[in-house]
Amino acid sequence: MVSFVIRYRFASEDRAEAVEAARQLAIASRQEPGNIVYSPNQVEDDPDSLLILEQYADEKALAAHRASEHFKKYAIGVLAQKMKERAVENLVSLA
Repeated sequence: MVSFVIRYRFASEDRAEAVEAARQLAIASRQEPGNIVYSPNQVEDDPDSLLILEQYADEKALAAHRASEHFKKYAIGVLAQKMKERAVENLVSLA
């Protein structure tokens, strides 16, 4: 399994567009055969930050996600263009 968390930070004026892009990306990503979890979240005490938890069955499923049209449209076309900061934490399952 491949699991990670991505934290994005946006300017306040880009927040609404980023949130909508994350929602649309989640809807489409959850339909992918190798997707296990795609959970975008707004940080409660920092509304300009989004935290996205992603899990895929394997590296092949992650590669398919990154090659998808919805990833190109929302992750690259909106989130990557609007972000001020981005951090990724790769996770290792303990169970």
